[in-house]
Amino acid sequence: MAVFSHIRTLYTPVQPFVKQGEGEVVYRELLPDPRLQEYVFCYWQLKMDRPMPHAFDYRVVADGCMDIFFEWQRPQESFVMGFSDACTSFPLEGPFDYVGIRFLPGMFPRLFHSDAGELSDQVTALADVAPVAARLLSDHFREGMGLHRLQTLLDGFLMQVVSKAKEADHRVQEAVDLIVRTAGIITLKTELPPGISSRQLRRLFSFYIGDTPKVFSKVVRFQQVLQSTHAGEGIRKNRSYLDAGYYDQAHFIREFQRLYGLTPAKVFHK
Repeated sequence: MAVFSHIRTLYTPVQPFVKQGEGEVVYRELLPDPRLQEYVFCYWQLKMDRPMPHAFDYRVVADGCMDIFFEWQRPQESFVMGFSDACTSFPLEGPFDYVGIRFLPGMFPRLFHSDAGELSDQVTALADVAPVAARLLSDHFREGMGLHRLQTLLDGFLMQVVSKAKEADHRVQEAVDLIVRTAGIITLKTELPPGISSRQLRRLFSFYIGDTPKVFSKVVRFQQVLQSTHAGEGIRKNRSYLDAGYYDQAHFIREFQRLYGLTPAKVFHK
């Protein structure tokens, strides 16, 4: 079995719905080729269709993933957004048309032979991390080529990258699977995969995920509640945060605000 091959069936990273004001801002997600879906969750586009009177505040919540992104008009300037344990806001001045690749947890370091821990909590020029990949994007992408053509080119680009992917330590796979299967509710000291110490696991998680197993578990737990809340009746009626292992409502609100950037009451208006 390929490393992390079935995480997609267990974990769906949720990002906030982009509120559109009279259609000015459009957000889309596209699936990659099936052969890439064990590595990539989606391709995405964030586009301002019409000028706005103020900057658009785009909020990226903690989801355990890493992204490559660039503006369609300037593919020569591509970036990597590393793992983050907090919400990150980007005030965007229009017009803009961003395209991105959202990698499933642990995938970016495998594909680009880089240390996720060195990229955490920051946006880094792709040319400084994977210069060959940055040149491929710059040489092949053009504004106005259309989403279908974009998807085809991204698939082709990543198929080249995947052919050179490195294998990851199987113990990382086991630990990530365990955290995801338990929705982040896990006692790592007593439930570690066999044959690895907590120190070794922290080192491997830093390289492949970008932070510690404990922090990754917090993000997975938050994402699980975010998904169940979107599907349920709201944060007050659906007290799923208690089942998710939060001590009480104050604990949940504090972590939610850090990871989402807003309190649950402001997000769900319940």
